[in-house]
Amino acid sequence: MDDKEKVIEAFRSSEEPLNAKKVSEISGVDKKEVDKIMKELKKDDTIVSPKRCYWTLAEK
Repeated sequence: MDDKEKVIEAFRSSEEPLNAKKVSEISGVDKKEVDKIMKELKKDDTIVSPKRCYWTLAEK
């Protein structure tokens, strides 16, 4: 499983929106790497922000 999959899995396993620090703790991926991955996920609308600085998977 690559880092991107770990980050997506962290969002899947959480019932509430997450910030980058929490995603890093859950997935075990370095926070700087999480920031990069989340930037990509935001671009392709995989994650959305229900409140400032917190993200969750988009409903598809």
